[in-house]
Amino acid sequence: MTDAPPTARPRLGFVGLGNIGGPMAGSLAVWPGGLSVFDLSGDAVAKVVEKGADAADSLAGLAEKSDIIGICVLDDDQVRSVVTGADGLLSTARPGTIITVHSTIGPDTAVDLAEQCAAREVTLLDAPISGGSMGAASGRLAIMVGGPREAYQKLKEPFALTADMIVHAGDVGAGTKMKLARNLLHFISFTATTEAARLAEAAGLDIGKLGKVVRHSDAVTGGPGAIMLRDTTAPVDTDDPWYGILTGVRTLGEKDLSLALALADELDVDLPLGRIALRDLAAGLGVPHAEGDNT
Repeated sequence: MTDAPPTARPRLGFVGLGNIGGPMAGSLAVWPGGLSVFDLSGDAVAKVVEKGADAADSLAGLAEKSDIIGICVLDDDQVRSVVTGADGLLSTARPGTIITVHSTIGPDTAVDLAEQCAAREVTLLDAPISGGSMGAASGRLAIMVGGPREAYQKLKEPFALTADMIVHAGDVGAGTKMKLARNLLHFISFTATTEAARLAEAAGLDIGKLGKVVRHSDAVTGGPGAIMLRDTTAPVDTDDPWYGILTGVRTLGEKDLSLALALADELDVDLPLGRIALRDLAAGLGVPHAEGDNT
């Protein structure tokens, strides 16, 4: 009896070879099923071709020979043009093709494009990424996938070359919603960082050294994501095991925020996010104070 032939590996395609798409495609270039790439920049294409990819001469040409196609372009309009424009991917994509949109677009755009693709028996997934160019270069991206779970499962093996976390967020559009929530935290944290820097500067501290302390402690504790411990934002019951933990976080947080704000008042530094944090921390954690409790 002869061995059964190995299952054919899907051929990959990738559109958009910028600061993130380029390193992603570079990692995917070693995929045994092969990779075709397309970008308006010849230099960007050449860098990935050097790593083993083939250059497609058009979007339609790329779609003709690809089973899974990633898109990493600038915005909603560019994604629409790549997918549904004249000579776009849908003009030649075969039934069964999977298109993954790694750009951060509106959830409604993802749903609309998925419906247009479904009419051609093509599956479109919104699959935004987190980790930036550094994560792309090191193969440590997180990819949040919205769409049919069966299609998501087909991405896991090839995309493991460029991401060490791939999660199924839900239906089409859910990947984008998860990315928007993640980036809400990201950029509010950045804004809070500027407040901490102003306070440190006013206190005569070395901001660079403070940054080293922050990076060190966040690497140990997990940073803001460390309190995402539960599957709901509802108030925590007193008999819930998390109640004692989050009450401790609340107590410590309110003490330290109060001290920081007192220092800010002394140094005449405005910390609007700090004041909001002190006001909302307890309720946000799900362990609000009892009425009349000012501790």
